[in-house]
Amino acid sequence: MLPLEGLIVVSVEQAVAAPFCSSRLADAGAHVVKVERPEGDFARGYDAAAKGQSSYFVWLNRGKNSVVIDLATKEGRAALEELIASADVLLQNLKPGSMDKLGFSLERLTKDYPALICCTISGYGDDGPYADRKAYDLLIQAESGLASITGGPEGPSRVGISVVDIATGATAHASILEALIARGRTGKGADIRISMFDVMADWMAVPLINSEAGNPPKRMALAHPSIAPYGVFNSKDGKGILISIQSEREWKKLCAEVLDQPDLPERSPLRQHGRARAQPLSSPTRRSADSFADDDARRSAEAPRRTPTSRSPRSTPWPTSPCIRICAASRSIRRTAR
Repeated sequence: MLPLEGLIVVSVEQAVAAPFCSSRLADAGAHVVKVERPEGDFARGYDAAAKGQSSYFVWLNRGKNSVVIDLATKEGRAALEELIASADVLLQNLKPGSMDKLGFSLERLTKDYPALICCTISGYGDDGPYADRKAYDLLIQAESGLASITGGPEGPSRVGISVVDIATGATAHASILEALIARGRTGKGADIRISMFDVMADWMAVPLINSEAGNPPKRMALAHPSIAPYGVFNSKDGKGILISIQSEREWKKLCAEVLDQPDLPERSPLRQHGRARAQPLSSPTRRSADSFADDDARRSAEAPRRTPTSRSPRSTPWPTSPCIRICAASRSIRRTAR
């Protein structure tokens, strides 16, 4: 028996964030009813890579029952009301205010169904000048500052997957599971509000803290702003080797077994003066690069070209906008137990 068998989830959903959440609930055994508008979830048209179907839709909607309901009609709203009446969880990520206009305000639902767990996903939360706006993955990647620390020195970049949507869906999933545990103890439902922007502001805490400390993150491609040696190093035959060293123990092992320089950690400790690892061109990074590159290559290349951490001196700092500073300090999840 799967852990969520017997639970009913009604999800008025579209795109990625809410479907990601509900697909995980379905994987755990919940009976998920996906409510789609007459024209269908627009994610059905993202591509046709999965034997003519959208790869996103196939990935995120396995194991669900899909029903078409026209919520613009009286009959459609009555059908949704009937589904909600028997549900344990109501999940939705429509445009802010849409459910209220249809007669499904959280105030009414929490009053009529006190054991119902309601989870609302929005772009920017309930308050502030953007509260009524729709949001998409790329917008939040840019507005949260994520895009500004992704990519190389030449310019900001989008993360290669819908990371904001996935992070938001995962946060909603965890919050619903917590609410189910709480309901098992109290018998009461919950009102959960998840903001895409707040989720990513929380994820950006480390860049924010470093920026506040006077060390604004830079776009460094495959390198790491605070760990070294970390990145791609060129071998004598011109092939790239990816190395990620996380501890003094790993550094000693790399030096002894790979670089054949067992005494190197004594001459170039990873944590020398407590900050050696935080420097992209720290001694461990330079010595690792030197060990993989031949003498001619080293003589023909300037030090900033030895690793991808600094292939251009034009590293770009992460901007610290006031909204990021405020939101990064806020909680990314709003929960209200009833």
